[in-house]
Amino acid sequence: MIRLSVNGRRRAYAGPPFARLIDALREDWGLTGTKEGCGEGECGACTVLIDGEPANACLVPMGQLDGARVETVEALGTPERLNRLQRAFAEKGGAQCGICTPGMLMAAEAHRRAKGRKDREGICRALSGNLCRCTGYKHIIESVSAALKGKK
Repeated sequence: MIRLSVNGRRRAYAGPPFARLIDALREDWGLTGTKEGCGEGECGACTVLIDGEPANACLVPMGQLDGARVETVEALGTPERLNRLQRAFAEKGGAQCGICTPGMLMAAEAHRRAKGRKDREGICRALSGNLCRCTGYKHIIESVSAALKGKK
């Protein structure tokens, strides 16, 4: 039995230890906010925080998570009460088609918690493992910048 915390809730996983975290999140626990883009760790769409650090949920086997603390995009806020990053993404157009958005939000949240640089270069570096296939990164970077600087 693998025991872990997911979004502050204690969970137990009894499935195969080589099952992927993304599958347990989506299929076992109904946390569908985490998206699968490539399934190979290349796009960052499935980024979650494991013990506070960004990780691609498509690459992490459940067997490595005993005692871990996992946070998904659902931990950030609710539709009724968005957190600062989610609000900025909605207001500044950072949420485009939505596939990359959860991973971008989680990478940005890790950057915010680490008190990372608020300038364009710092934000780009923090988001560098996340790909957007829509229109590019302009609105995403502006969204993160506004949230980090406390602006809407």
